[in-house]
Amino acid sequence: MTISYKSAQFELKREPDQNGEFEGYASVFGVVDQGMDVVVRGAFSKSLGSGRKVKMLWQHDQSQPIGKFTEIKEDERGLFVKGRLLKEVQQGREAMAMLREDVIDSMSIGYRTVEAIEEGNGSVRKLMEVDLFEISLVTFPMLPSAKITDVKSIQTEREFERFLRDAGYSRKVAAALTLHGFKAIDCQRDAVADDEQKRADAMRAVLEKLTSLQETIYG
Repeated sequence: MTISYKSAQFELKREPDQNGEFEGYASVFGVVDQGMDVVVRGAFSKSLGSGRKVKMLWQHDQSQPIGKFTEIKEDERGLFVKGRLLKEVQQGREAMAMLREDVIDSMSIGYRTVEAIEEGNGSVRKLMEVDLFEISLVTFPMLPSAKITDVKSIQTEREFERFLRDAGYSRKVAAALTLHGFKAIDCQRDAVADDEQKRADAMRAVLEKLTSLQETIYG
Protein backbone atom coordinates (compact mmCIF):
# COMPACT_ATOMS: atom_id res chain seq x y z
CA MET A 1 0.00 0.00 0.00
CA THR A 2 1.44 3.35 -1.04
CA ILE A 3 0.77 6.33 1.22
CA SER A 4 0.82 9.74 -0.46
CA TYR A 5 1.03 13.15 1.16
CA LYS A 6 -0.68 16.35 0.14
CA SER A 7 -0.01 19.63 1.93
CA ALA A 8 -1.89 22.89 1.94
CA GLN A 9 -2.30 26.02 3.96
CA PHE A 10 -4.32 25.22 7.04
CA GLU A 11 -7.24 27.62 7.08
CA LEU A 12 -7.46 28.10 10.84
CA LYS A 13 -10.96 29.14 11.84
CA ARG A 14 -10.26 29.08 15.57
CA GLU A 15 -6.77 29.10 17.02
CA PRO A 16 -5.93 26.75 19.91
CA ASP A 17 -7.58 27.78 23.17
CA GLN A 18 -6.33 26.98 26.66
CA ASN A 19 -7.39 23.36 26.16
CA GLY A 20 -5.59 23.12 22.84
CA GLU A 21 -8.80 22.92 20.83
CA PHE A 22 -8.79 24.32 17.29
CA GLU A 23 -10.71 24.05 14.02
CA GLY A 24 -10.19 24.75 10.35
CA TYR A 25 -9.70 23.17 6.91
CA ALA A 26 -7.05 20.53 6.25
CA SER A 27 -7.85 20.30 2.52
CA VAL A 28 -9.75 22.53 0.10
CA PHE A 29 -11.68 21.19 -2.88
CA GLY A 30 -11.05 22.31 -6.44
CA VAL A 31 -7.49 23.63 -5.98
CA VAL A 32 -4.68 22.28 -8.17
CA ASP A 33 -1.57 21.69 -6.04
CA GLN A 34 2.16 21.32 -6.69
CA GLY A 35 1.69 17.69 -7.72
CA MET A 36 -0.89 18.83 -10.31
CA ASP A 37 -3.62 17.04 -8.34
CA VAL A 38 -7.03 18.40 -7.38
CA VAL A 39 -9.29 16.89 -4.71
CA VAL A 40 -12.99 16.83 -5.57
CA ARG A 41 -15.87 17.07 -3.14
CA GLY A 42 -16.86 13.62 -1.92
CA ALA A 43 -13.35 12.18 -2.20
CA PHE A 44 -13.13 11.61 1.56
CA SER A 45 -16.71 10.51 2.23
CA LYS A 46 -16.26 6.73 2.00
CA SER A 47 -13.10 6.75 4.08
CA LEU A 48 -14.66 8.94 6.76
CA GLY A 49 -17.63 6.60 6.88
CA SER A 50 -15.42 3.58 7.58
CA GLY A 51 -15.17 4.39 11.28
CA ARG A 52 -11.37 4.33 11.30
CA LYS A 53 -9.83 7.04 13.46
CA VAL A 54 -7.69 9.52 11.57
CA LYS A 55 -4.48 10.25 13.47
CA MET A 56 -3.09 13.71 14.23
CA LEU A 57 0.70 13.65 13.72
CA TRP A 58 3.65 16.01 13.70
CA GLN A 59 5.41 16.20 10.30
CA HIS A 60 4.00 12.78 9.26
CA ASP A 61 6.09 11.12 11.98
CA GLN A 62 4.13 8.10 13.22
CA SER A 63 6.13 8.18 16.44
CA GLN A 64 4.89 11.69 17.23
CA PRO A 65 1.12 11.87 17.67
CA ILE A 66 0.32 15.34 19.01
CA GLY A 67 -3.42 15.22 19.63
CA LYS A 68 -6.75 13.88 18.47
CA PHE A 69 -9.49 14.94 16.09
CA THR A 70 -12.95 15.34 17.56
CA GLU A 71 -14.63 16.01 14.20
CA ILE A 72 -13.69 15.51 10.55
CA LYS A 73 -16.23 16.14 7.83
CA GLU A 74 -16.63 17.33 4.28
CA ASP A 75 -18.55 20.51 3.57
CA GLU A 76 -18.92 22.63 0.46
CA ARG A 77 -15.43 24.09 0.86
CA GLY A 78 -13.25 21.16 1.85
CA LEU A 79 -12.20 18.84 4.65
CA PHE A 80 -13.22 20.54 7.89
CA VAL A 81 -11.55 19.39 11.10
CA LYS A 82 -11.86 20.03 14.82
CA GLY A 83 -9.14 18.77 17.07
CA ARG A 84 -7.36 19.07 20.37
CA LEU A 85 -3.60 19.32 20.80
CA LEU A 86 -2.34 17.41 23.84
CA LYS A 87 -0.58 19.75 26.25
CA GLU A 88 0.68 16.68 28.11
CA VAL A 89 2.88 15.85 25.10
CA GLN A 90 5.92 18.08 24.54
CA GLN A 91 5.44 18.32 20.78
CA GLY A 92 1.76 19.03 21.30
CA ARG A 93 2.62 22.00 23.53
CA GLU A 94 5.15 23.25 20.99
CA ALA A 95 2.70 22.85 18.11
CA MET A 96 0.09 24.83 20.04
CA ALA A 97 2.52 27.68 20.61
CA MET A 98 3.61 27.72 16.95
CA LEU A 99 0.03 27.74 15.67
CA ARG A 100 -0.79 30.70 17.89
CA GLU A 101 2.24 32.64 16.67
CA ASP A 102 1.66 31.81 12.97
CA VAL A 103 4.98 29.95 12.80
CA ILE A 104 3.13 26.82 11.67
CA ASP A 105 0.08 27.33 9.49
CA SER A 106 0.04 24.28 7.21
CA MET A 107 -1.37 20.80 7.35
CA SER A 108 -0.75 17.73 5.21
CA ILE A 109 -2.95 14.69 4.70
CA GLY A 110 -1.61 11.15 4.51
CA TYR A 111 -3.78 9.09 2.18
CA ARG A 112 -4.03 6.32 -0.41
CA THR A 113 -5.49 7.06 -3.82
CA VAL A 114 -8.46 4.80 -4.53
CA GLU A 115 -9.79 6.41 -7.71
CA ALA A 116 -8.44 9.21 -9.88
CA ILE A 117 -9.02 10.45 -13.40
CA GLU A 118 -6.72 12.49 -15.64
CA GLU A 119 -7.71 15.66 -17.41
CA GLY A 120 -6.01 18.17 -19.66
CA ASN A 121 -4.09 15.55 -21.63
CA GLY A 122 -2.85 14.07 -18.38
CA SER A 123 -1.50 17.33 -16.94
CA VAL A 124 -3.97 17.35 -14.03
CA ARG A 125 -5.22 14.44 -11.93
CA LYS A 126 -8.60 14.64 -10.20
CA LEU A 127 -8.73 12.62 -6.98
CA MET A 128 -12.24 11.16 -6.92
CA GLU A 129 -11.78 8.88 -3.87
CA VAL A 130 -9.01 8.71 -1.29
CA ASP A 131 -8.47 6.63 1.83
CA LEU A 132 -7.48 9.03 4.62
CA PHE A 133 -5.09 7.78 7.32
CA GLU A 134 -3.62 10.79 9.07
CA ILE A 135 -3.41 14.57 9.09
CA SER A 136 -0.19 16.29 10.14
CA LEU A 137 0.88 19.75 11.12
CA VAL A 138 3.82 20.56 8.84
CA THR A 139 6.37 23.35 8.44
CA PHE A 140 5.94 24.01 4.73
CA PRO A 141 2.82 23.66 2.59
CA MET A 142 2.75 22.17 -0.87
CA LEU A 143 2.40 25.29 -2.97
CA PRO A 144 -0.94 25.20 -4.82
CA SER A 145 -0.36 25.69 -8.53
CA ALA A 146 -2.11 28.99 -9.06
CA LYS A 147 -3.05 29.70 -12.64
CA ILE A 148 -0.03 30.10 -14.88
CA THR A 149 -1.33 33.45 -16.04
CA ASP A 150 -1.08 34.63 -12.42
CA VAL A 151 2.55 33.54 -12.28
CA LYS A 152 3.38 35.17 -15.58
CA SER A 153 1.81 38.45 -14.48
CA ILE A 154 4.14 38.80 -11.49
CA GLN A 155 6.42 41.77 -12.15
CA THR A 156 7.47 43.04 -8.71
CA GLU A 157 8.64 41.64 -5.39
CA ARG A 158 5.43 42.84 -3.76
CA GLU A 159 3.33 40.89 -6.28
CA PHE A 160 5.53 37.82 -5.77
CA GLU A 161 5.10 37.99 -1.98
CA ARG A 162 1.32 38.37 -2.41
CA PHE A 163 1.34 35.31 -4.71
CA LEU A 164 3.14 33.26 -2.04
CA ARG A 165 0.72 34.40 0.66
CA ASP A 166 -2.26 33.46 -1.52
CA ALA A 167 -0.57 30.12 -2.23
CA GLY A 168 -0.43 29.22 1.44
CA TYR A 169 2.84 30.48 2.88
CA SER A 170 2.86 32.35 6.18
CA ARG A 171 3.74 36.04 6.12
CA LYS A 172 7.17 35.35 7.62
CA VAL A 173 8.12 32.61 5.14
CA ALA A 174 6.71 34.50 2.14
CA ALA A 175 8.78 37.55 3.05
CA ALA A 176 11.94 35.46 3.42
CA LEU A 177 11.42 33.68 0.09
CA THR A 178 10.75 36.99 -1.64
CA LEU A 179 13.87 38.56 -0.17
CA HIS A 180 16.12 35.70 -1.22
CA GLY A 181 14.40 34.30 -4.26
CA PHE A 182 12.47 36.73 -6.43
CA LYS A 183 15.34 37.23 -8.88
CA ALA A 184 16.06 33.49 -8.90
CA ILE A 185 12.60 32.61 -10.23
CA ASP A 186 11.88 35.80 -12.18
CA CYS A 187 13.30 34.45 -15.42
CA GLN A 188 11.28 31.22 -15.13
CA ARG A 189 7.87 32.89 -15.38
CA ASP A 190 8.75 34.14 -18.86
CA ALA A 191 9.09 30.53 -20.00
CA VAL A 192 5.33 30.12 -19.87
CA ALA A 193 3.89 29.17 -23.25
CA ASP A 194 0.43 28.74 -24.68
CA ASP A 195 0.83 24.97 -24.91
CA GLU A 196 -0.87 23.30 -21.92
CA GLN A 197 1.90 20.78 -21.25
CA LYS A 198 4.55 23.51 -21.43
CA ARG A 199 2.55 25.59 -18.96
CA ALA A 200 2.48 22.65 -16.54
CA ASP A 201 6.22 22.07 -17.00
CA ALA A 202 6.95 25.76 -16.40
CA MET A 203 4.94 25.73 -13.19
CA ARG A 204 6.76 22.64 -11.95
CA ALA A 205 10.07 24.36 -12.63
CA VAL A 206 9.02 27.41 -10.61
CA LEU A 207 7.89 25.19 -7.75
CA GLU A 208 11.12 23.21 -7.80
CA LYS A 209 13.08 26.46 -7.51
CA LEU A 210 10.95 27.52 -4.54
CA THR A 211 11.41 24.14 -2.83
CA SER A 212 15.17 24.33 -3.35
CA LEU A 213 15.20 27.87 -2.02
CA GLN A 214 13.28 26.85 1.11
CA GLU A 215 15.85 24.17 1.85
CA THR A 216 18.69 26.69 1.33
CA ILE A 217 17.17 29.27 3.68
CA TYR A 218 15.85 26.99 6.39
CA GLY A 219 18.25 24.05 6.06
